Amino acid sequence: MGKYTDSANELLELIGGSDNISVVTHCATRMRFVLNDADKADKDKIEQMELVKGTFTNAGQFQVIIGNEVAKFYNDFTAIAGVGDTSKDEAKVAAKQNMNVLQRLISNLAEIFTPIIPALVVGGLILGFRNIIGDIAEFGPNNNQALIEFSQFWQGTYDFLWLIGEAIFHFLPVGIVWSITRKMGTTQILGIVLGLTLVSPQLLNAYGVPGASEIPVWDFGFATVDMIGYQAQVIPAMLAGFVLAYFEIGLRKIIPNVVSMIFVPFFALLPAVLIAHVILGPIGWVIGSWISDVVYAGLTSAFGWLFAAVFGFAYAPLVITGLHHMTNAIDLELMNQFDGTNLWPMVALSNIAQGSAVLAMIIINRRDKKEQQVSVPAMISCYLGVTEPAMFGINLKYGFPFLAAMIGSSIAATISVGSGVMANSIGVGGIPGFLSIQAMHWLMFFIAMAVAIVAPIVLTMIFAKMRMGKNAYQRLGKS
Repeated sequence: MGKYTDSANELLELIGGSDNISVVTHCATRMRFVLNDADKADKDKIEQMELVKGTFTNAGQFQVIIGNEVAKFYNDFTAIAGVGDTSKDEAKVAAKQNMNVLQRLISNLAEIFTPIIPALVVGGLILGFRNIIGDIAEFGPNNNQALIEFSQFWQGTYDFLWLIGEAIFHFLPVGIVWSITRKMGTTQILGIVLGLTLVSPQLLNAYGVPGASEIPVWDFGFATVDMIGYQAQVIPAMLAGFVLAYFEIGLRKIIPNVVSMIFVPFFALLPAVLIAHVILGPIGWVIGSWISDVVYAGLTSAFGWLFAAVFGFAYAPLVITGLHHMTNAIDLELMNQFDGTNLWPMVALSNIAQGSAVLAMIIINRRDKKEQQVSVPAMISCYLGVTEPAMFGINLKYGFPFLAAMIGSSIAATISVGSGVMANSIGVGGIPGFLSIQAMHWLMFFIAMAVAIVAPIVLTMIFAKMRMGKNAYQRLGKS
C-alpha cells in the first residue's frame, strides 16, 4: 500500500472513475488528465481534498495541482486506476479531441514555436548584452564612450557574441522548418535542408534587398527566379515547412516501402524548395511585411496608447485561449522590419502584473499555508516569465486578482508604448526582461515595470475589500 493510496482512491472516484480517464500524465507539480467526459469530474470536491492545491482546465486537459510530491502520487494513482503510462506528447494528442478547430490551430502554432523559444530567449539576452557594451556611451575617461570604443576585450566580446545572435535570428527559418517537420512526424533533416536553402549565402541577404540596385536571378531560359534569401523571415519558413511535410506524408502513402528511402526524400524536397522560392517565399514576405507594418503603425500612431491599453488588458486572457502564441510570429516580423519590437515589452509587463497580483494574494492570504505552497512558487515563476501557474492556480480562482493584473498591465503597456520603448528581441518574459530592452529605453521601461508591480498589488487589495471581494477577503484575511 502506497503513501498516497487513500488520496488516490478518493481522486479516482471524484474524477469519474477509470472509465472516464482517456490519458493521464504528470509534470513537475500537476496531474494532467484527458477525460472522456469532463462534466463527471467533481471539481469542487477535488479542490477540497487535503492533498490538492487547486485545479484548472487548459488545452483540453483537466489539471490537478499536487505539488512536489506529484511523481509519487502519480505512481500510486496509476496503480489503483489501472491506467497505463503515457507521454506528454500522447496526452496532447488525446487532449485535442476536446478542442474546437480554433483551439487546435492555436495548439499547433504553439507546438511549432515552443521548441525554438529557448534559442530566441538566449538570442534576446545576447543582443541585450551587446546593446549594453556597444551602444551605451557612459564609459571611458570622459564618460562619453561605449565599452567597445576604448577596450579591445569588449570589442572582441561584442564581435564574438554576434556569432550566436546571427545563428539564432538570421538563420531562424532553419529552426522553424525543422520544428514543423518534428511536429508533423516527417524527416527532420529534410526540414533542416529546406531551411538552409532559404538562408543560403548564395542568395541576396534579406536585409540587403531594400537597398540592392539589382536582384540576382536564376535564369532558366523561359523564366527567371529571384535569388532572395529569407533571413529572419517567419511566414515564408512556415509555409515552406508545411508544404514539405505534406509532400512527404502524401508520398509515403503511394510510394512502396522498398524504394521509399530514395524517392520520398527526393520528390518531397526538390519541389518544396522550388515552390518555396518561386511562390511561397514572395507571398510570405508580403504577408509578413503587411502584418508587421499594420501592428507597428498601430503602436506608433496617435492612437498607439489606445492599442497598447487594449493589448495590455487583453494579453492575459489571450494566454488562457492560447492565442498569445501568435504574438511570437508578429514580434519576429517586427524585429526583421524595424530592428526591434515594441510589442514584446508589453508581454513582459503583463507577466509581471500577474505575478504582482499573486503577491498581493500571498499577503492577504498569509495565514493559509496550504495555498502558499501554490502561490509562492507561482509568483516566482510568473516574475520569471511563466504565467500559467499564477493565473490558473490563484488569479482566476478568485477572479478579482486577475482583473487587477489586467488593469495594471494595461496602464503599464500604455506607458511603455507611449514612451516608445523598444526591445531588441523576444527575451525572458518577466522582470529579467529588461535585458532585452534597448538601452536608451531602460528608464521608461523601469517606470512601466514599477507600475506593473505596484498597481496590481494595490488594486487586488482594494478589490478584496470591496463588495465583489468582500467574502473572499474576510475568509482569507481573518481565517
